[in-house]
Amino acid sequence: MASRLAAVSVDLDEIPNYYAIHGRAHAEVAGGHAVYDVAVPRLRSIARALDVPLTLFAVGNDLARPSAAAELRRSVEAGHAVGNHTQSHLYDLTRRDRAEIAREIDEATTAIERATGARPRGFRAPGYTITDEVFSILPGLGYRWDSSVFPCPAYMVAKDLAIAAYGLLRRPSRSIVDTPAVLTAPTRPYRVGTPYWRRGAGLLELPIQVTRRTRLPYIGTSLMLAGPVRARWLTHGVIGEPLVNLELHGIDVLDAHDGLSELASSQRDLRVPSARKQDTLASIVELLRLEGYAFVTLDEAAEHFAKAT
Repeated sequence: MASRLAAVSVDLDEIPNYYAIHGRAHAEVAGGHAVYDVAVPRLRSIARALDVPLTLFAVGNDLARPSAAAELRRSVEAGHAVGNHTQSHLYDLTRRDRAEIAREIDEATTAIERATGARPRGFRAPGYTITDEVFSILPGLGYRWDSSVFPCPAYMVAKDLAIAAYGLLRRPSRSIVDTPAVLTAPTRPYRVGTPYWRRGAGLLELPIQVTRRTRLPYIGTSLMLAGPVRARWLTHGVIGEPLVNLELHGIDVLDAHDGLSELASSQRDLRVPSARKQDTLASIVELLRLEGYAFVTLDEAAEHFAKAT
C-alpha cells in the first residue's frame, strides 16, 4: 500500500438533523429525505467519475425507509464501505447512560447489516463528540476503529458560539459543547489511551482532518464554502500527512435547488451551487493524487495504520 493515503468519508445525516442544529422545528421539513434520495446517488456518480472509494456513515433509523436502505445497498455493491453513525443520531449521545449508548451503536449495526449485508467495523459519533465510555463500549460490539476525534480550535469556537447564539434566540440547538481537552489530541492516527485524547493501547483512532500547524478544519463544510481555488490552498496545508481523512456530509453535495431553499436561510453552504461543490471536490482529489496520495476506504486505512501503530 502507498505510504500516503487519503480517504473520503461521508456522514449521511438526514435533513431534519440540520433543523435540530439550528434550533428549528423539524417534524415535517421540505426535502427531508434529500440526503438518501438525491445526495447518495449523486455521491456514487461523483465517486465513479473521480475513481474514489467512499466510506458512508449511516444512521440506522434512516434505513427503515426501503428506498434509503436500497440506496445504501447499491453503494456497498458499487464498492463503497459503510460505517456506523448510531441508530438515532443523538447529539447528546455521550450524556446518555451506558446501556443507551451501547443500544444506539448495536441497533445501528443491525440496521446497516440488514440493509447492506455488510457489517460495519468503524464508528463515527454524532457531532464528533466522543468519550472514554463510548471508546470502552465499541470493541465489545465488534468495532475495530473510530473516526470521531476532531482536534480543531476554530471549529470548536465556531460551534460553541453558534450554540450560545441560538440559546439567546430561544432556539436551543441540539448540538452540545465538547471538552476543550479534545484539542490536545493527536492529529494523526493513534491508539487511544485513557483519557482518549492521549496515546495508549486501545482502539485505533483516525482523527478528523485538520491542517498542519494552524489546525484549520479540513472538512466538507469549510472546503465547499472555500471553493476550488481556496480549497486547493487549504489542501497544501494537509499535504505530507500520512493520512488525509477528508470528512464530508451528504448535504455537502446538495444545494438550495434540491428542495432545500427553506433550510438554506440557516445553512449557508446550501447557497453554494452543487456543481461548484463538485468542482471543489474534484480539484482536491486531483491535487492529492499529484502529491502521491492513494485513495482508500477508512476500513483499508485502519488496516494499514493498525499494523503501524
